[in-house]
Amino acid sequence: MDVKTALSTRKSVRAYLKRPVERAVIEGLLDAARHAPSGANTQPWRVWVLSGERKARLGARLEQAFREGRRGAPDYAYYPREWFEPYQSRRRACGLQLYEALRIARDDRQRRADQWAANYRAFDAPVMLLFFVDRRLGAGSYLDYGMFLQSLMLAAVEQGLATCAQAALAEYPELVRDELGLDDELRLLCGMALGYEDRDAPINAYRTPREPVSEFTTFIDHTRRR
Repeated sequence: MDVKTALSTRKSVRAYLKRPVERAVIEGLLDAARHAPSGANTQPWRVWVLSGERKARLGARLEQAFREGRRGAPDYAYYPREWFEPYQSRRRACGLQLYEALRIARDDRQRRADQWAANYRAFDAPVMLLFFVDRRLGAGSYLDYGMFLQSLMLAAVEQGLATCAQAALAEYPELVRDELGLDDELRLLCGMALGYEDRDAPINAYRTPREPVSEFTTFIDHTRRR
């Protein structure tokens, strides 16, 4: 599979088969992703891979916190405090597509809550990955991490696997650190569901649109010859 095909094929998958993912396969994906670039070769990624009983236990604790109405305290602000255009419209359209795919009405609060709660179980994928960074590192390490995560997701596509990068899994960092026995020096950035896609699930049938290159790119003297 070429890179362009992998880029266009990758999508956020929210329903998985119960088929397990072998440890050797996961190690292979991480081995590929570790070649991602990072400033001064700092390689800031720290990864925890959960499956089986430990994954189920953490997922249950996260979901319980959500169901009880406990407000999460993420280690950093992923989204803006106040939304504005054009990002607000894109965000709303994304959510509308998801709920339309599941035929969940706007006023059906219970089904919407149930669907959101699935985030904390990593959508019942067989594998949950959690990504940490030393909080003493600077903002550049976040850029490095993004390239690492994309590399991991593209490697998964090549192997016939599906993923969903999840900010929701970082909403209760203290709970996660407690479950894993980690100290406060590691900042929880996000999580990721990993497994084999359930291609019959309606939630996996839709694709979010992308803006054309002309909408976000400015070329300056591109054709000028020196």
